[in-house]
Amino acid sequence: MLQLSEFPRMTTLASLEHAYELCRQITAKYAKTFYLGTLLMPEAKRRAIWAIYAWCRRTDELVDGPAARLTTAKTLDEWEAQLESAFAGNPADDLDVALVDTIKQFPLDIQPFRDMIAGQRMDLYRSRYETFEDLNLYCYRVAGTVGLMSTVVMGVQPPRSTTPWDCGQSQTTPTEEAVALGIANQLTNILRDVGEDARRGRIYLPQEELARFNYTEQDLMNGVVDNRWRELMCFQIQRARKFYAQAEKGINVLSEDARWPVWAALMLYSKILDAIERNQYDVFRCRAYVPNVRKLLCLPTALLRAKVL
Repeated sequence: MLQLSEFPRMTTLASLEHAYELCRQITAKYAKTFYLGTLLMPEAKRRAIWAIYAWCRRTDELVDGPAARLTTAKTLDEWEAQLESAFAGNPADDLDVALVDTIKQFPLDIQPFRDMIAGQRMDLYRSRYETFEDLNLYCYRVAGTVGLMSTVVMGVQPPRSTTPWDCGQSQTTPTEEAVALGIANQLTNILRDVGEDARRGRIYLPQEELARFNYTEQDLMNGVVDNRWRELMCFQIQRARKFYAQAEKGINVLSEDARWPVWAALMLYSKILDAIERNQYDVFRCRAYVPNVRKLLCLPTALLRAKVL
């Protein structure tokens, strides 16, 4: 796991190239599937995405990393102050050097970054979610925000072909679809990591839905896989796929050089749900992952979709 202490503040900050290289290394190490998608982007865009990912990763580590027990509300206040400093053009550490450069190159809004920190604040005091509406807010904050950040880097342009009845229609940024992709990814993470989260005392599956399927917290803590669990997981997977389907509708609005990597990232990550199904929904003993061969086989299909959809 990444520790913030690995990147202490220094009087002399890293060069821009080294800062981006650190971000690349973090992305490659901790987000292998996502990283593969970024390699399909033009250099400026993929470097910016690496910088954003590195910041998001460090933010997440504050409440989920090895030193999370030391994190307080004040810690997050200080982290938000460091964010504001970066947006003012003043990097506090090596990784911030890349983030500051990304902010200069792309019209990023600070609010999604603040919202992500608000999501980490939720993790400080919440370990249960009563309804999906409650969970949905959390998912927006910790992952939907990533969709908003990334879309700014990807860029937007009108679809390749228009018809006479399309003329004059304004092209808008696919904000809802970008958020939907982030939420879909986070729901996928939650389903994949149910057992790991439970061992840390966290249950993200809505309490209301556990009760609907007559599956108890104790069952979850014991890793019970039976018909109740399989039906519950089928329900959760179906919901995640609906968010992926919503996200797909916004890809053709993105700049052409972003469509293939976004299709690839979406397809690759959604295949984790397929892996859960192949494992008979046993996320307690079998970690769901996408083998490299399956990842590579996705790329031609993603390219075709980027060209024709």
